[in-house]
Amino acid sequence: MDSLAGVTAEIVECRRCPRLVEWRETVGREKRAAYRDEDYWARPVPGFGDANATVLLVGLAPAAHGGNRTGRIFTGDRSGDWVFGALHRAGFANQPTSERRDDGLRLTGAYVSAVVRCAPPANKPTPQERDNCMPYLSRELALLSRVRVIVVLGNFAYVAVTRLLGVRARPRFGHGVEVVLGDGRTIICSYHPSQQNTFTGTLTEPMFDTVFARARELSDGPARRPRPPRTPRR
Repeated sequence: MDSLAGVTAEIVECRRCPRLVEWRETVGREKRAAYRDEDYWARPVPGFGDANATVLLVGLAPAAHGGNRTGRIFTGDRSGDWVFGALHRAGFANQPTSERRDDGLRLTGAYVSAVVRCAPPANKPTPQERDNCMPYLSRELALLSRVRVIVVLGNFAYVAVTRLLGVRARPRFGHGVEVVLGDGRTIICSYHPSQQNTFTGTLTEPMFDTVFARARELSDGPARRPRPPRTPRR
């Protein structure tokens, strides 16, 4: 029978995309100066979290010197600092930081995944690379049977998840936009916590926290109709 452990085992051995295989391994050999003494993971990065999660977080792909280095999604980079900080404040994580696979981080009620499992050059996977990886996310969604809320980070993840779930009338992506699915699950959109967004103020910590507070509200309580996204004050 399929299991999250089985999916993880397949992900870490995947070599479907020659361009991504070459890039992740090249980065792992050449390294960044700050991490020259570390052994890079340099393989596909599986999902991480609670098998009984009610909230699923979906990002774009591992960072070259983040997940590709540490072997855990959103771990060891600035975006991960935002993700796990927000999960901690919302009560989904036992600590606000994620630095390495053995740092003691545990998630309760949440699972973190990505559309593409290998670090792509320039953070831009091709459509074919995306499609090669989609079956892994599909299987995770099927196995995470208690998930009621899917938080998508960025438009790339939003398009991939809505395609995977067969959403035909897809609302335009925007921070805080909610899409209620026919089975009662809800997709919540968030800007990606990339430095491009966080350094410019496009995404602020209160904006990010609002998404996870809403995810907590929807995952804990009865199904609700979506509310319109808030327009952040400048």
